[in-house]
Amino acid sequence: MSRSERSPLLLAGLLAAAGTAHFAVPRQFDHIVPRSLPGSPRTWTHASGAVELALAAGLALPRTRRAAALASAAFFVGVFPANVKMAVDWRHRPTPQKAAALGRLPLQLPLVLWARGIARNAEGRS
Repeated sequence: MSRSERSPLLLAGLLAAAGTAHFAVPRQFDHIVPRSLPGSPRTWTHASGAVELALAAGLALPRTRRAAALASAAFFVGVFPANVKMAVDWRHRPTPQKAAALGRLPLQLPLVLWARGIARNAEGRS
């Protein structure tokens, strides 16, 4: 399997793992839901987990890969405020936790670019 064939499956695996974690250990995600969002943080945690699972499934299937990759890029941009909230909330935590929270911020850009690259490679292959 070539690298370009593995790439969508790797991103699908990452999203599937994250989506599963939203249901398996939701409390850790509830805390990073921005307070400005209406409703219960748990609802947002479960909704984002379901979206991640749906995106993973879409990326795994060549027929829906392009649309799912573009939606994944948008999703990564959309969850950025939660990562900012986590970095702000964790600024007084021990250094390893603070570093993890801050480290998530610049990781969003490679995720967006990865998803866009998958979409570009999937064009015309459906």
